[in-house]
Amino acid sequence: MPLKQIPKISIFFLFFANHVLAVESGNPHLFKSGSYQQILDNNKGEPFVLVIWSKTCPSCLKDMAILKEIHQGMPRFKFVMLATDPLSDADEVGKIIEQQGLSDLESWIFAEENEQKLRFEIDPAWYGELPRTYFFNSAHERDGISGALTHKQLVSMISEIIEKGPE
Repeated sequence: MPLKQIPKISIFFLFFANHVLAVESGNPHLFKSGSYQQILDNNKGEPFVLVIWSKTCPSCLKDMAILKEIHQGMPRFKFVMLATDPLSDADEVGKIIEQQGLSDLESWIFAEENEQKLRFEIDPAWYGELPRTYFFNSAHERDGISGALTHKQLVSMISEIIEKGPE
């Protein structure tokens, strides 16, 4: 049957099913309205770092080598990766995470067309600049930093949130 004769609902189902299977096979979780709160709830009482990146951001990709090195030195510390790329890029985003040696980290990808709404849920003062990194202490007080960070800066900020704990 030619593609244009396939009912639109079937095409949608095939697209949706493909992305559900991709997520189940280790690719990023779908980040939609409410996912930010889910990440916070899943890490309640624990410090962690939320790394927001995109496959089109050269600084983001360079930072991944630093993240890998820090993660290898601190394997129990939690990093959460969030790609701002469209859901249609989920397979490519998953491959980048794997190639960078970060596939054992929790990973998410924007899954709604209204990216501004998703960014606002994370931080109303964030306008989409990348890379963007949030450091959460165990009380989930956070510091957000835009731009590339050095190994020394990342380790210093992580040490600070571990030591600080809840106030």
